[in-house]
Parts: sequence; structure tokens; C-alpha cells
Amino acid sequence: MRITNRSTLDHSNPSAIDREGSILTLSAGVLVMVLAFASFTVDIGWITLTLGQMHNACDAAALAGATEFGPGTGLAPTLTASEVQTHSKDAARSIAAANASGGLDSTYIDVAQDVRLGQYQWLPDEQRWAEVWGATPYTLVEVAVHRDRGSAHDINGQMMDGPLPLFFAPVIGHSDAGLNVVAAAAILPGVGFRISSESSSRSDILPIALDETSWNSLLAGVGDDDYEFNTGLDKVVNSPDGILEVNIYPSGSSSLPPGNRGTVDIGSPGNSTADLKRQIREGINADDLAWFGGEIRFDDVPLELNGDTGISAGIEAALKDVIGEVKAIPLFTSVSGPGNNATYEVSRFVGVRIMAVKLTGNPSKRHVTVQPASFSDSTVVKGQTEIRSDSIFTTPVLIR
Repeated sequence: MRITNRSTLDHSNPSAIDREGSILTLSAGVLVMVLAFASFTVDIGWITLTLGQMHNACDAAALAGATEFGPGTGLAPTLTASEVQTHSKDAARSIAAANASGGLDSTYIDVAQDVRLGQYQWLPDEQRWAEVWGATPYTLVEVAVHRDRGSAHDINGQMMDGPLPLFFAPVIGHSDAGLNVVAAAAILPGVGFRISSESSSRSDILPIALDETSWNSLLAGVGDDDYEFNTGLDKVVNSPDGILEVNIYPSGSSSLPPGNRGTVDIGSPGNSTADLKRQIREGINADDLAWFGGEIRFDDVPLELNGDTGISAGIEAALKDVIGEVKAIPLFTSVSGPGNNATYEVSRFVGVRIMAVKLTGNPSKRHVTVQPASFSDSTVVKGQTEIRSDSIFTTPVLIR
């Protein structure tokens, strides 16, 4: 038997030797390209991962900063603009620091350079939103996260905001990548309330209507100042605090609409006293708003709510249970119909804090006393509307 070794080179054929050498050279070149591409892919993946982490940290920081705005808004802010600014920046820095990014356990922001506050305003003439930096009360915060500076170091001397080190790019002369991301969050003026059918959320609405005339008088400086909400004690005390109060108990004044004030049916038109007590204590739920298709709005046309003139002593205990709490109440411009056939034309909702309640005894001594308060809630529907001194607001949302 004759065996031929086909792998043995034919040295008598120079072209065969040249072809094999060319293949080896080509293979080496392709291998270099493949390794270079793989290295490039690793660095691109590292940059992409870091950018995602930076975006998450930046978004969370912006939302945390905007969470501090509520106490600085409204007719009776409990924090000054300076205090809100401090709290907002501290919250943004703290939340950013709780997020890892780009190989660092903590994401760094310099609140002096990387956080700015202002107001997110709707411009009706131009039909657009505008970012107005420095305007108060603050409703807008912008946060920037940098990995392109190298000006901040931790206690171990590691750069917290320096460029991102790369793995393989130094081979081609690039040792790092400069990255930065920006996010902004705001609380927006509301034009209604919405709860989806499957949601367990509640809207803190007090189902008692106040006439807009009395509210506007309060804004103009007409009212009493007998109570204060003491934040340290978390309770209402009998002491003036510079914030005027209004009594929303029905009045017999001829200057008010007939059948003025009373409870409104935010839910079944046949709301019982039990329904009202539940809503006062627990808020408006999805079943209540289902009667309105899941939401009530007052931006396009006045909202009409069925109701009952007067306030029953049957809800006194429920009202006393929520003294000190902040609620939204509907303001009405007119009311028609008697008794439980009354229809209230609601122009908007405003925030109030319940200060004192008395619904028994001498009719002239009965009262449901409230004072203006900042109000924001996750069920508030954002609207294309200007910010008023008594606007209600959404909870923070990312706008970019």
C-alpha cells in the first residue's frame, strides 16, 4: 500500500509557498482587527453602562430635589425660598450619592455648580412651557452629573467627577472618556384629579364647597387669625400664626349665592353621610371618580357637582379626626337648586388645612375653620395653566 502525505509542501512549486505565506499574513491581520474590534466593543459597552447609571442617578436626584418644593408653595408656605433651596439641593446630593456609577460606589454632584432651581411656567400667549431660573416659588430643579472634570476627590484621593477610565482605548491614545448627563424635574399646576379604575390611590379632597367670593376675600386680607399648626407638635394650637382663616360653614349672608356652601357629591349623586365620613377620613377613591369616568377637571369648562346645601352635624366626628391635615376643597361660583338637588358650578380646587370644627350647639357658633395650605398629590392632573398663588400641584415629574 502506498501512502501519500498531502500536507508535505511541494518545494519544487514556489507559488504554493507564497500562497501559504499570504494566508498567514492575512490571518494575523484579521486577528488583530478582531481583537481591536472586541476591545473597542468592551469600552463602548463600559461607556454605555456608565451613562445609564449616571442617568438613573441624575433622574433620581432631580426627582428628590423637586420633592422639597411643596412646603414653599401656596398662600401659606411653611418654608422660605432659601430653606427650600437648601433642602432641595441637599436631597439631590444625598440621592445621587446613594447611586453607584462608572465603577464608583457613589455618584457625586457639586450642589453649587450642578444644581439650579427655578420655575416651570406655562406661557399661554406662546402656548409653551418655559424654564425661568431663579423664579420663586420654586417648582423646577435641574441636576447635572459629571464625569469630565476631576475637581472632586473622596477621602482616599479618588476622583469622584473625573473622566471615565477605559480598558483598551489607551492603545490608540485615548485613556478615558468625558461624560455628563442632565435631568430636570418639576411640580406642575393641576387642573383636576384622576384615579385609574385598578388603582388603590386616594385623592385628599374634602367634599365641602366654598364660594369663590369668600376665598378671594381671604386672599385680599379679610379673615381671622386664631389658630396655628405647630409642626413640632404636629397639631393645631390656639395661637395666631399670621395666616388668615376662613369659616366654610354655610352662611346666611345675602352677598353669597342662594343655598350657599354645603357638601358635594364626588361620587354617587346619592352620597350618604357614611360616604361623606369615609371621604373625609380616607379621601376620594377610584370608585368615587368612576362616576365621572375616572377623573374630574375644571380647566376647559366649570365642573358641575351635585350636592346638598348645609353641613350635617353627622360628619363632625370625621372632620375632627382630620384636624391639622391638608385637603383640597372645591370653590364654586354659583349654586342652583334647593336642598339635596343643589348643583354647584366649581371653578377650581385649592389647598386648605383644617384648623377647628364645631357643628353642634348655637348655630351662630358653628364653624369649620380652615386656612390656606400648600397642596400637591399624585392624583392631581397636570394642566397647561399658569401658576397662581393658590394653585394645587402634581407630585414631581421628570420633564427632561
